[in-house]
Amino acid sequence: MLKQIVDAALDKKAEDVLVLDLRGLCHFTDYFVICHGSSSRQALAIADAIEERLFEDGRRKPKHVEGRRVADWILMDFIDVVVHVFVDEKREFYGLERLWGDAPRVELLGTLDARSRPTRRRPSASR
Repeated sequence: MLKQIVDAALDKKAEDVLVLDLRGLCHFTDYFVICHGSSSRQALAIADAIEERLFEDGRRKPKHVEGRRVADWILMDFIDVVVHVFVDEKREFYGLERLWGDAPRVELLGTLDARSRPTRRRPSASR
């Protein structure tokens, strides 16, 4: 499931795709997938692509989705995986990577490599 989510996001040019392993750190999910797009329109396209891919591959639908109307932070709850699709500014503002900094990052073999795509440098949070 993680591979399908990441690949669907990358197919829509999601930037800085990150998978965090939350097992043992929280009880509401096993993984976070965090990514962003450059606009709310792109964020919505990323979320739609993820939902379509999971439904096509296994008839899996999210238990709950929030944020589609404004589309600056779309949360998709698949129970064992929670997907966060941001616009760049909101991702920087909320800083989920910093809040869950002790969570191990997951490298998925066989997925498109997000690091090979050119992305903008994110400013350091320690200003």
